[in-house]
Amino acid sequence: MLFVVNRIKQQCSFYLNINLLIAKFRNQSCSSFSFTFVLCPKFLHTNSTSHTWPFSAVAELIDNAYDPDVKARQFWIDKTKVKGHDCLTFMDNGAGIDYDKMHKMLSFGFSDKQTINGHVPVGLYGNGFKSGSMRLGKDAIVFSKKGDSMCVGMLSQTYLQNTGAENVVVPIPSNQQAELLELFLQDILQHSLFQTMEELISELKAINSPPSTNTSGTRIIIWNLRKTSDGKLEFDFESDRYDIRIPAEVYENTKDQIKRLDFSGQLVPDSVCSLRAYCSILYLKPRMLIVIRGQKVKTQLVSKTLAHRLKDQYKPLFLVSFPYFTFLHSTSNMNKITLLFS
Repeated sequence: MLFVVNRIKQQCSFYLNINLLIAKFRNQSCSSFSFTFVLCPKFLHTNSTSHTWPFSAVAELIDNAYDPDVKARQFWIDKTKVKGHDCLTFMDNGAGIDYDKMHKMLSFGFSDKQTINGHVPVGLYGNGFKSGSMRLGKDAIVFSKKGDSMCVGMLSQTYLQNTGAENVVVPIPSNQQAELLELFLQDILQHSLFQTMEELISELKAINSPPSTNTSGTRIIIWNLRKTSDGKLEFDFESDRYDIRIPAEVYENTKDQIKRLDFSGQLVPDSVCSLRAYCSILYLKPRMLIVIRGQKVKTQLVSKTLAHRLKDQYKPLFLVSFPYFTFLHSTSNMNKITLLFS
């Protein structure tokens, strides 16, 4: 416990007085309520600013399904409307998460991911879902099924603002104690896009509906999506019905000089502004099919799109084993140099 708190303090030096309260229970089946963390609600936004590029936030959610503890075979990304709100949806057919794992996923600074059969997890610090989801929108709700367990969790800046919360509160109702379920669902039903039990159950059933055929999996819905300074959505859903794109004007106002110069010089690779192109080269060793807006992503092996290999070894004095770096030119744009770490 002390290690978790100290690690958060080290990573977030501007929150030196953060203390994380995590309750421990002997009987998991008796725990179903809203967790409260002694953490300023504004931290949810501050934490999300580590993602200066929206696609890196999307990658955090994909990585969670890709990692060996979930090991999803398919991952679906889509855009939908719920009661007039534009929403991003993410769904996988992996192992699913029960109440205990939902609590850990929505906690701060906790991670127990391990390498399984040579499959190395991407996540290390237990912060990906929080930073990624809050970068894409102000509010997120997670539905998951694992065996007979069904649970819902909500991470919402709007909820915290409307209730005047001084600390981060995370409602996580579970079906493991039916007589108290309605009581613990009140916050979600009052402050999310879903105001009835029937609507929540419908989203849980969607995990098992086609194209998914598994009885387990996770579904994430994010709303109040990030907007630009002129009030437009950060993502372009209209230009390509099978893609999610970042409009050029988003980069025209960015502080990232490299991306701004790329757009002005017309040297932008598709992976910078197209989620489909980005997902096609996301992993060196693809293990999971990604479907964006109903169409499969055609995977490209990065190593086969690059040429003129140059390998070098990094030998700092503080390391025992020295990593290798591989420098390659893009075959489609010789002005681009890609660095691979091995």
